[in-house]
Amino acid sequence: MKKIAEQLYAAEQNRKCVKRFTAAQPDFSLAQGYQVQRELLALHQAQGAKLVGRKMGMTSRPKMQQMGIHSPIHGFLTSRMQVPEGGFFSLGRGIHPKVEPEIAFLLDRELAGRPSLPEVFRAVGGVMAALEIIDSRYENFEFQLPDVVADNCSSSGFVLGPLHAKGQISDLANLGMVLEQNGKPMQFGSSAAILGNPLRSLTDLVHLLDAEGTSLPAGAVVLAGGATAAIPLAVGQWIRVQVQELGSVEFRVQA
Repeated sequence: MKKIAEQLYAAEQNRKCVKRFTAAQPDFSLAQGYQVQRELLALHQAQGAKLVGRKMGMTSRPKMQQMGIHSPIHGFLTSRMQVPEGGFFSLGRGIHPKVEPEIAFLLDRELAGRPSLPEVFRAVGGVMAALEIIDSRYENFEFQLPDVVADNCSSSGFVLGPLHAKGQISDLANLGMVLEQNGKPMQFGSSAAILGNPLRSLTDLVHLLDAEGTSLPAGAVVLAGGATAAIPLAVGQWIRVQVQELGSVEFRVQA
């Protein structure tokens, strides 16, 4: 598994695609994909990156049905992946990056075991509008489920908006979202697209991590999942998402 992780790490660093591993290894499993992901995280940490949170993927019911799965998948977020709100993302650090709007949570206490949704809600310290930059290390953005898990669920970067107290939000399950490119609306969505409620995505994440023998520590950031289709990034773009009750978050794309 370490060899596959090294290939994915090199692909990201050198900005050169690799072929999906399931093409040559049809028996490459989801469990092995997570093993590779853990090795990949270790490679990033060895270079000074710090684990700051987790991200969820495949949180759309239609996507889950299409992939033949019954629960989402998850990846990691590191300190080096964060793009400052209002700052710049360099296109040169990616291969074929795209962006999608998200809801993010900040935890003020540890979440472990198999908590209920209300218990998870009590552990949330704040809620943010967010943008995730995704960038598959595979040719043509083509992969099977074990491949994308190994590749950290295509995660590349993230931008967080202002933190809001959870009590200020009237209905987390139905927040309208507009993804804009250079001021033009490109995608319209709702937080309901994230498993019907982004809190359910956070709850599923804790359960998935528990099955692996780990937990979410206090201070962790969690991206709950994409709320619309992703749009490709190009030099000169100004990307912004406006989220009902959570305000906006933005960044610009440079060479």
